Amino acid sequence: MTLFFSILVLASSLTLIVSVVLQEGSEDGLGSLTGGGSGSLWGKAKGQSREELLKRITVISSVIFLISTLFLAAK
Repeated sequence: MTLFFSILVLASSLTLIVSVVLQEGSEDGLGSLTGGGSGSLWGKAKGQSREELLKRITVISSVIFLISTLFLAAK
């Protein structure tokens, strides 16, 4: 079981690194606080863009990484 979670940590960490590197930087700065951000946040195309897919992959891989790391630490 430890080998499985070790492989899971390795795979999730590599996925996490790649997904973070592929994301584009947000150059909105403080302008996003006043509503100067992108209009697709509340639009119909939400969740269908490449950026949203990368964000979803990042969140899922980080949760998998956290859970598997905590399991390995408990052993």
